[in-house]
Amino acid sequence: MKQRAGVEAGMGSVRLQEQELAASASDVPRPAAGPAPGAARRDPARRRVDGGWRTQHSFPTYAALDLGTNNCRLLIARPEPREPTPCGFKIIDSFSRIVRLGEGLSQSGQLSEAAIERTLEALAVCKDKMQARNVTRARLIATEACRAAENGEAFVGRVRDMLGLDLEIVDRETEAQLAAAGCASLADTSAESVLLFDIGGGSSEVIWLERPTAMNNALLVERGLGERIPLWVSLKLGVVSLAEKFGGIEVTDQVFESMVTYVTTELREFAAGAAGLGRCGRFHLLGTSGTVTTIAGIYLNLARYDRRRVDGLWMSDEDVGRTVERLRKMSYHERVANGCIGPERADLVLAGCAILEAIRRAFPAERVRIADRGLREGILLQMMQADRARSWTGPR
Repeated sequence: MKQRAGVEAGMGSVRLQEQELAASASDVPRPAAGPAPGAARRDPARRRVDGGWRTQHSFPTYAALDLGTNNCRLLIARPEPREPTPCGFKIIDSFSRIVRLGEGLSQSGQLSEAAIERTLEALAVCKDKMQARNVTRARLIATEACRAAENGEAFVGRVRDMLGLDLEIVDRETEAQLAAAGCASLADTSAESVLLFDIGGGSSEVIWLERPTAMNNALLVERGLGERIPLWVSLKLGVVSLAEKFGGIEVTDQVFESMVTYVTTELREFAAGAAGLGRCGRFHLLGTSGTVTTIAGIYLNLARYDRRRVDGLWMSDEDVGRTVERLRKMSYHERVANGCIGPERADLVLAGCAILEAIRRAFPAERVRIADRGLREGILLQMMQADRARSWTGPR
């Protein structure tokens, strides 16, 4: 569990992170002769300029890649200053593939060669897309699987050597910050506080988000969310690690409750710390993950997943509970056949439901808002805002 004071004194606050990003923005090559100042430094927010990538583009194009324990996901976007969009930018390309990079990690402590090969193939697709879209600025992050694996750094080096992509293994605080930055705009602005959570493959972030006081959500995302986050935790568990520990194909009621109990124990310290924090009648949960978007798709009876209908959806606590029960009653083969689940996630979704159930029991709320946005959107917002701040202040 991390409180505000601990965040400031420890790994650095959200504001510090954004200041670092703003500083790195000044190192982005400009269309001028000769090497850019600071070009010798490695900047995780700056894309490689060798290998055929364009060094100039009249319209800046940004890329954000999130390589997690289960998924490899890419967003490519451009700012929309004249035509505001819900996210503040226009998505021009995207990619998502389940690679299960962390498969077997909880037992071996290593990324397996099969998982590495799957991930390299997905990353090659991402590189092609970034080149095709003339990306001028990118940040490529890796999370829990690479953090936890003994060969995580070696894998990052292999990606750099083979593909010319600079993956940045981020710490838990940065992952929580980016999830909050990507989702904060969906919080009810009249709620005194919101519990935001991101259920991942190998870790799950739980964040207490307070209501803005003097500025609106957009400005707070831009200037930093630190003042709105008094408490957060990154649990060392996710859908992959939990399913590997308890099983995910045939999940009995007893196994499901065992998973919920396990997560509840891990969540206990954070829940105790949040007990004294203020909340009101409009308090709600805000979830971002494949688990909650799947639940939303099942609730809407979608034949196939549709992000436009899911992102921003409000569900009552009763609706969530009934939908989880529907999922628990499905056989493994029924989950495989469902268009919102499929064979790649059929053995993971109930582990995600168990994590969600533990969160719902610890933090009862009448409403849950579903977000099909998160880390990648947070990365894009931070890069664009850092560049915008640089353009306001001028060259240093």
